[in-house]
Amino acid sequence: MDYEGVVVDLDGTVYRGERVLDGAAGAIERFRAMGLGVLFVTNNPTRSPAGYVERLAGLGIEADASAVLSAGAVTAEHLADRHAGDEVFLIGSDGLRGMVTDAGVALTDEPDAADVLVTSHTYDFDYRDLTEGMWALDGADAFYGTDPDLTYPDGDGREYPGSGAITRAVAGVAEREPDRVLGKPSSVMVNLVTERLGCPPQRCLVVGDGLDTDIAMGERAGMTTVLVRTGRHDDGDAARADVTPDHVVGSLGDVPDLLA
Repeated sequence: MDYEGVVVDLDGTVYRGERVLDGAAGAIERFRAMGLGVLFVTNNPTRSPAGYVERLAGLGIEADASAVLSAGAVTAEHLADRHAGDEVFLIGSDGLRGMVTDAGVALTDEPDAADVLVTSHTYDFDYRDLTEGMWALDGADAFYGTDPDLTYPDGDGREYPGSGAITRAVAGVAEREPDRVLGKPSSVMVNLVTERLGCPPQRCLVVGDGLDTDIAMGERAGMTTVLVRTGRHDDGDAARADVTPDHVVGSLGDVPDLLA
């Protein structure tokens, strides 16, 4: 099949922690040499697209902000579209807080005043956050998680709790499920991906390390899916999963040869 676009995950696919993975930078160059549009799509909600451009540049990979979709930016856009006049109580990072306020969305520090609760990754999550999240859901009309990732891979080879763990904690104590979890594999992200690449899903390839995020999104949209073994999931996980990647390869560096 002739492809027009490649959706590339970041954490666990292009880099782990502060280390670019072997072959990743070369693979991206080869995609572009093939005439493919490259879109970096990450469920990490803590940085803006501009922040990811800077991080990629530090790893020797060129990109511009239009080539990056992050769960944080998608959440900010969704709130601006759907809740422009509402008070939002946010449990999340300073980076996400900045994206939301830059989008013109009003944040409140009073859980009882919340019209909307948003839960996301933050290293500072504690008992007070859990309590205030529960209080916010007593009156909030809407409840969103930025992304479903329970864990994410870091440079030391270990997994760490992600946004999904925090969202589940608050949902569990409040006995209320989120109205929507944004980021991959949500339909919101699928629509933004296809719109940004400007090509039909059938001509898109999605490459990532997450069966429940990257591969699920691609399968839902009708894209060709490639699981890499450099992050959260491997062949054994794929054999037990509800989704089936079209290909499983060692790393992003192997994908250009797969296309050839």
